This record gives sequence, C-alpha cells and structure tokens, in this order.
Amino acid sequence: MHEKDLKLVENSFKKYYFDHFDLIHVPERTSEREFGYQKFNSGMIRHLSIKSDEDLRLMLITEIPSDVYCSNAYYSFPTLSMGEKDWKEADLIFDVDSKDLHLDCRKEHTCLKCNSCGEVALMVQTCPKCNSTKLEQKSLTCKNCISGAKTEVKKLMNILIEDLGIKKQNIRVYFSGNEGFHVYVTNSPYQKLGSRERTDLVDYIMFRSAIPETFGMKKYKPERSSFPEIIDNGWRGRVSKEIFGSKSKRSKEITEIISNGYSVFQQRLENMKTDIGVRIDPNVTMDTHRIFRLAGSLNSKSGLSKIFCKNFEKFDPFQDACFIDDEKIDVVANCPVRFTLKNRKFGTYKNEKISLPKYAAIYMICKGFASTA
Repeated sequence: MHEKDLKLVENSFKKYYFDHFDLIHVPERTSEREFGYQKFNSGMIRHLSIKSDEDLRLMLITEIPSDVYCSNAYYSFPTLSMGEKDWKEADLIFDVDSKDLHLDCRKEHTCLKCNSCGEVALMVQTCPKCNSTKLEQKSLTCKNCISGAKTEVKKLMNILIEDLGIKKQNIRVYFSGNEGFHVYVTNSPYQKLGSRERTDLVDYIMFRSAIPETFGMKKYKPERSSFPEIIDNGWRGRVSKEIFGSKSKRSKEITEIISNGYSVFQQRLENMKTDIGVRIDPNVTMDTHRIFRLAGSLNSKSGLSKIFCKNFEKFDPFQDACFIDDEKIDVVANCPVRFTLKNRKFGTYKNEKISLPKYAAIYMICKGFASTA
C-alpha cells in the first residue's frame, strides 16, 4: 500500500476504534487465550496476552493494526511458543466464505489486477497494459453471494442443533468483514476434540465420504425396507427428502436405485454434497491452534467490521458492517465492477479522479481498486 493510502487507511481505522470501541471486547477466559495482530505492510505479531478491554483499546489506538486476532483455543501459557503453551481445549469455529460456493454471479463481479503495473481489468489472460501474466484475482462481494453464504449458515445451524445436540444459545454468527460468516460454538461437549476428531466432524457436516449402506443400499441383495423414510432424523432424513421428494414417490425411486446398482447410487450420494452438505472451509475447523479475527475489529481486505449478526435473517453487511464515516475523499479509481455500500451504488470507474465518501474510498483502496489522488 502506498504511503498516502496507508496514512488515510490507518487514520480511518484509528478513528473507528476510538469511536466504536463499544463493539469490541475481549472474549471470555481472556487470560487463557493467545492474541495477535498484523500491521499494514508488515508481518504477523502473535503469542500476545491481552487481559482486559482497556488493554485491548490501548493496543488498538497505539498500534493501529490492520487486523486483530484471538485464539479459539485455551492454553495454560498462551504467550509461550506453540510447543510450550499446554493446549487445554478449543471452541468450534466454522468459516462460510462466499468465494467457496462458486456461484454463477462471481464472474459478474470478479476481475484481475496486474501485480506488475497495477492495471485492473475484467477477466483476461494477460494484462492489457503491460502484457504481464502476473495477475491476481479480485472480487467484490454482491448480495447474492451473501444470500448464498446465509443459506450455508442455516444448513450448518440445523446440523449443529438437531444432529450434534448443541444448544442454540451456545452458537453465535458473525459477519467476517469480507465475504462470508464465522460461526462460533462455545461451551459444548466438543471443546476437547483434537484435530483428527474435528476432521471427522467436518466430514459429517460437509456430507463427505457417505457410504450407500448408511442409506439402505447394499452391494448384494439390497432390501427395500432398509431405505430411509422422509421423516427420519439426521442425514438419512435429508437424503430421503433429496432423493424421493415426497412419500408417494419413495417406492418408485427405490426400485430405480436398486435397478441402477450400488456404484451408481454411490456416485449419486457424492453428487449430492453440494446441495445438502454444508460448504465450509474445513481447515479452519480442524485447526485447534488458529488465531481468528477478533469480533468487532476491522477487516483490512474491505474496511468493513467483523460484527455479530443480531438479526441474521435481515442482516445486511453492506449497511450493518460499514462504520467508516462519509467525509469526502478524492481518489483515482480503477474499478470495473459496481458495488453497493450504505444503500449507495458506486462504479464503474476507469482511472477516474473522483470524490467519494470515505467508507467507499477505503473499501476500494483495501480491495486495490483506488488510490488517493
């Protein structure tokens, strides 16, 4: 990030932390957690201890970090090196990111930025300005992306509550500050699960490695009575609804499944992953030592806040997570994609000098689509 851009973004982040510290708090069992942060144009600093909201506020105002993190794990000695921390347990965290959903709308708001000359263009093989092939894909999230991510979160919540017996009050959903949602599970029976057990949990939630026998299909002499009913609990009921649609079609579908054979049914289950499995980032949940973006902090990829979704159904990140003020800022914008913030539409811009509300200018600077004039 250029020096003038860096100064503008740092000052904007500092003002946010000064004006909106009521949104940011240290989590429970603070003394057992590892904290970390990253500064603009710099590396990660971790293995830190923050004991109170006052300590956190001091760090935010003095260091002006680009990103702030906190562990989901609890340690006896959180400030020591990883091998000496003495891991106790860890909250379950799930990351639902719209970029992992591969929605059709992505091609409409994805472009490429040349790492050689900085030119931004729609999907191309080489930079139209310098012919470089060093291109970085950039995307501006749209409402359809958020809607798709919300659908995955709802599927996840259903499994956590109905299948895993997790209490709803122990689940909290946050907008990530960029392209999706983070789902936290605390005070659950799964706190002490290690990485291997969490991998099994991820496979279950994502509906990976499903075997036909679980859903009534045997390699030899399958029995019609073994197939699930629509009213069954868990995955048997979900698979039954997906395959049969209704109780009246069940008999005919079972006949066809048996006729087509075991391997065809196995492939059918595999193909169903996208529709009924939850599309989460498996690495996030499996990692018991990850430090995760702190709730209430700003995301340097967007300038938006990672914020708790009080009313998940109605939550609009382009309105509810945008806290930077609307002071006019002059920038040179090169953004071939339209976007909406605070109910205002912006773009497209082709190397234009334009005056924008600070929140839109910061958003584009963080995305790499603008620079201070």
